[in-house]
Amino acid sequence: MVKMVLDNPASVAAPFGDRFAHVARVELAGGALLQLSGQVAVDDEGAVVAPGDAGAQAERIFEIVGGLLAAHGASLAGVLFIRTFMTDLGDLPAYAAVRGRLFPAAGKKPPASTTVEVSRLFLPGAVLEIEVTAIAG
Repeated sequence: MVKMVLDNPASVAAPFGDRFAHVARVELAGGALLQLSGQVAVDDEGAVVAPGDAGAQAERIFEIVGGLLAAHGASLAGVLFIRTFMTDLGDLPAYAAVRGRLFPAAGKKPPASTTVEVSRLFLPGAVLEIEVTAIAG
């Protein structure tokens, strides 16, 4: 039997209006598969961090993602897939610099990924939204 848990860990600010779960966890033999909701760069009060700055926003988003993963016994090392929504693909170098530092390819391939440009995100000033699939255990 498959067990699924929807979670909003207390270690990370709650999602806007509690309208969704930050993490969907599916228990597997010896671990779990984690699907994280799209994350944007916000502070603990929900204000956008570094409006318009893709590099700074990527740093904050992966900080949030790391906290969500840690709450489920996982880390960035367990990331299988990254889906990124950007409001301007011209910001790709700044975003890629952060990803390159966090997901080094030396001896290991980086996660599978998709990156797309979108016309806007739901919070003014947000230029990135990132979804992650990872394994725990």
